Amino acid sequence: MNLLFVGDVMLGRLVNDLLKQVPPEYPWGDTLPIFQKATLRICNLECVVSDIGQPWSVTPKIFHFRTETRNIKTLLAAGIDLVSLANNHTLDYEYEALFEMMETLSKNKICFSGAGRDIYEASSPIITEIQNFRIGLISFTDNEPFWKAKENKPGIFYVPIKTNDNRAKMLFEIIRRVRGEVDLLIISAHWGPNWGYFPPKEHPLFAHALIEAGADIIFGHSSHVFRGVEIYQNRPILYSTGNFIDDYAVDEIERNDQSFIFLVETNGQKILRLKLYPTLIENFQARLAKGEEVEEITQKMISLNEGFKTKSIWKKDYLEIPVCCN
Repeated sequence: MNLLFVGDVMLGRLVNDLLKQVPPEYPWGDTLPIFQKATLRICNLECVVSDIGQPWSVTPKIFHFRTETRNIKTLLAAGIDLVSLANNHTLDYEYEALFEMMETLSKNKICFSGAGRDIYEASSPIITEIQNFRIGLISFTDNEPFWKAKENKPGIFYVPIKTNDNRAKMLFEIIRRVRGEVDLLIISAHWGPNWGYFPPKEHPLFAHALIEAGADIIFGHSSHVFRGVEIYQNRPILYSTGNFIDDYAVDEIERNDQSFIFLVETNGQKILRLKLYPTLIENFQARLAKGEEVEEITQKMISLNEGFKTKSIWKKDYLEIPVCCN
C-alpha cells in the first residue's frame, strides 16, 4: 500500500483566478501520474472552499484564502481522499463558509478532520477502510488559538505543543483510544512558524510523545519550507512537508517553492520506506523537478536528514528513506 502526502494546497487568490481559465487538473502539473498510483492521497487544505462569507475580522489577520466551491474539482482531479482542516486558514471567511466547505467535501466523498461544529467533531478521528485495512487520521494545529473549537463553539482542533498541557493530554488520550480501532494511525500537525528548515526544539519531543501514544505517521506542515525526516521507533516523522500549490512570492534563501511528494510504502502495519519525489511550484502549478533543481532539492533534504541520523538513498527518480531497517 502506498500512502501519498503533500503539504499545503492553497487554491485561493491568483490560483482561484487562474482556475476560471484552465482545466481543474492544471495546478497538479505533471505530478498526477504519481497521485494516480497511490492507494490513498492526503494533503493540508490551506484555504476555504466556499462561495460565501466575509473575511475574518474579529482578530487581526493579514491573509485570507478562499477558492470557489466549483474548484472542488481540482481536489477530485488528483483523487484526494483526506484533507486536514486544522490550520490557520480554515476560518478565513468565518463560520458559514467553513460549514459550506464541510458540506461540499462530504458531498464529494473527501474526508476531513481537524475542524467542526464543536470540539467533539473537530477532534474526532476520520477512519477510512481500504482493502480491509483501516487507516485513521487525527488533525490538530497550534495556530490561531482564538479559533479553537469548544463544547458549544465551532472551530479547529487547537493543541499547544506542550506535552503537559491538558489539551495535549486530550490528544494523547484520543490517540490511545483510536489505536485499537485502526491498523495505521496518521497524525496531521499544522505546527510552528512559517519559516525555518529546522523544527522548533519542542517539536521532536512532542512528535515522540505522539508516537509513544500510538501514532504511526506524523504528517507535519505549516512551515513554507520542507524539513528533515526522522525515523523514531520505526515510524516516520515528517516535520514539515512544505508548500505544494500556491501563489506565494518565492524567498531566495528559504525556497518555499521547493518540496516533495512524500510516498509512504507499507506492508500491512509495517512501514517499509519513504519515497520522496522532488517538486517545484511554477506558474501556480506543482511540477516534478528536473536537472540541477533535483540536485539542489535532494541534497538539501539529505543534509537535513543527517541531523536526525536518517539514511537517504537517491534512486533514479526519488529519494528513498528506509524505515523498517533503521
